[in-house]
Amino acid sequence: MDQAEQLRNIIKKQTRHHHLARVITVTSGKGGVGKSNISLNLAIQLSKLGKKVVIFDADFGLANIEVMLGIRPGYNLSDVIFKGKNVNEIITSGPGNIGFVSGGSGVNELINLNSDQIHLLVNVLYELDNIADIIIIDTGAGISENVMEMILSSSEILLVTTPEPASITDAYALLKTLKHKEGYDKDILKIHVLGNRTQNIDEGRDLFFKLDSVAEKFLGMDLDFLGSVPFDNLLLKSVMKQRPVSLAFPNSPSSRAIQELAIILENNSSRRITAAASGLSGLFTKIIKNRNR
Repeated sequence: MDQAEQLRNIIKKQTRHHHLARVITVTSGKGGVGKSNISLNLAIQLSKLGKKVVIFDADFGLANIEVMLGIRPGYNLSDVIFKGKNVNEIITSGPGNIGFVSGGSGVNELINLNSDQIHLLVNVLYELDNIADIIIIDTGAGISENVMEMILSSSEILLVTTPEPASITDAYALLKTLKHKEGYDKDILKIHVLGNRTQNIDEGRDLFFKLDSVAEKFLGMDLDFLGSVPFDNLLLKSVMKQRPVSLAFPNSPSSRAIQELAIILENNSSRRITAAASGLSGLFTKIIKNRNR
């Protein structure tokens, strides 16, 4: 029995008895568009709505979330397997009643596990699903293999881009790469688009229509406009303070915009593609399955 089959069998036995968190994977076509800032502040705003939120920092090797918070976690996901840590030990408490988990050096560490290690991995992922209502995955930027694996294994992604032509072009490049990947299913993957650092909502809509029109014409993809976050000097100031803008300046333009995004996502939760929702445990199952093809 191969690794993916072992993982599927374990999950089949446990699915009936476990809550599965909603997983939102936040990504971008290039670096420097504010993706991690969106992930962090969206988590805080969802927490303000009464949700238990955990960020999974999957920007392997860079650890943007911990740098932004000025907090260094003691352990990461791989420490569950290789150091015997439990789920509570790998969740670091963050501001605004959120938690975050560091992915460590990457998914590669989770390949070629033996049966006992697979059991440990699945158990901790299920515990994370039970603890959280929503898990936000902050991926690396660009179209690396690790990033594409995360996106392909997700059922709901948030694609962050800015009005800069290079950013829109890179976002399209990500969508084009995704379209031609084995395993991509437009009926399963919901793609939200978020405009960041816009001058106003109209610029955000223009940005979306530019991307949506070419994605529909050349890729046959159906995108969803989630909204936009305006350029905000107070957000830049909060970054220097290593304190999320949603807490440092809760009435700032960017904070209010992200609050609205959180409300929209929460209101749309009942209309998302629930058949594909399988929590963080299901997402990693798909990654391992795809790697064993």
